[in-house]
Amino acid sequence: MIFRAVEDADLIARTRKGDIEGFNLLVSRWEKRVFNYLLRLTGDPDDSMDLSQDVFLKAYQNIRKLDDAGRFGPWLFRIAHNEAYSAFRKKRPETAPEENFFERQTAPGIAIDLSLAVRGALDRLSPEQREAVVLKVYEGFKFEEMAEILECPVSTIKSRLYTALDLLKTELAPANARGGR
Repeated sequence: MIFRAVEDADLIARTRKGDIEGFNLLVSRWEKRVFNYLLRLTGDPDDSMDLSQDVFLKAYQNIRKLDDAGRFGPWLFRIAHNEAYSAFRKKRPETAPEENFFERQTAPGIAIDLSLAVRGALDRLSPEQREAVVLKVYEGFKFEEMAEILECPVSTIKSRLYTALDLLKTELAPANARGGR
């Protein structure tokens, strides 16, 4: 990751000097992760593609405002987070994303029943808890980076994540482990 940060920093420096190819290389490195993150938030590939384009346009327009080139990933995901929530507000004012948070397809190699159970359990989490799970489990961000993306304290992030994981553990436990038969 340190090697990638150095390379990202070089590409950011090139972009700031007006090198479009430098920015294109940044986009090619990050577009899949940003798209997948947005897909897990929206559940809609078309919306996710549109939002991804908006994210990279805003990143390009604001790249000079990025204080620390080594923090490009969290900065980019903060833009993605803001774009997604802005789109949710436009579609349904005063509501957060509650449905379609995760892709509505079965991952390869996972039994359909298990996939449906996991999806159902994830849908019962609050939007904040789901996003904490996405950023940590699916995207692999550190707690400090998650706090930067979501603009809240690390302690809040940890609380959301651990509460969500406890709920998922309970929800996905076999019926006999939960007291049922």
